[in-house]
Amino acid sequence: MTRNCLRRAELAAFLRSRRERLRPAEVGLPDGVRRRTPGLRRQEVAQLAGMSVDYYIRLEQGRGPHPSRQVLSSLARALLLTRDEREYLFRVAGESPPPAAGPSREVPAGLRHLMDAMTETPAYLVDASYQILAWNRLATYFVGDLAAVPAADRNMVRWMFRMSDDAHWADPEVVHFARTTIADLRAAYGRYPRDRGLAELVTELLGTSPRFARLWAEHDVAERRLIVKRVPHPDLGLLEFECRVLHVPETDQRLIVYVPEPGSPTAATFRRLAERVTS
Repeated sequence: MTRNCLRRAELAAFLRSRRERLRPAEVGLPDGVRRRTPGLRRQEVAQLAGMSVDYYIRLEQGRGPHPSRQVLSSLARALLLTRDEREYLFRVAGESPPPAAGPSREVPAGLRHLMDAMTETPAYLVDASYQILAWNRLATYFVGDLAAVPAADRNMVRWMFRMSDDAHWADPEVVHFARTTIADLRAAYGRYPRDRGLAELVTELLGTSPRFARLWAEHDVAERRLIVKRVPHPDLGLLEFECRVLHVPETDQRLIVYVPEPGSPTAATFRRLAERVTS
């Protein structure tokens, strides 16, 4: 068999398996009473994808013309494919997957449970544009009570460059943190060229923050890594901890965790805070 036939055969098998796993109710169709095969019928997939039944049947039989990117996108929507499945569909059809429309803002339940279980560790979840999506109770001592902040204004990058205190920006650690954040933001900017919210954030900051504009003009591109932070907290005193950035591959999000050295004064402070919020 030629390489092309192998690709067609795999495409056909993949489409068939995804069709057979779907229940009609999942795509808004009636279940009906007489179904000889599991899942959707071929004509139902064709209808949902906006193509002829004959064309779809030929795809499942491993023959017919090479499907266009538009056809593949329609099939991905009709079959309710996940991001990973959509990428696989495009690659097995010999196409490059389209870029994701924008950063995912859906918070997995498991991450919420994980943050809540970290009772002595401040933690919060951000998307690729640094929009804060979820946080635990200790994190409020550092990012504030975000429940009282409109969701659209929970962006770390916007907060960072609103600060105009020259003494604050004279700290090399602050500048390093800002530079690495902007490099990570630029990486996201490249991954999501069609995301309007990300484009508007960059445009806004270019027009309102000369500091942001200077850092943006450096064109650094890099995902965030570990950084040690020393924070003079107004209520808690000087705190020192590792700012761990844990990447969540399936959603392209970052779980930011403040990890103090075990037995350190900062660890003791976090423990006292945990006792305070649970009492």
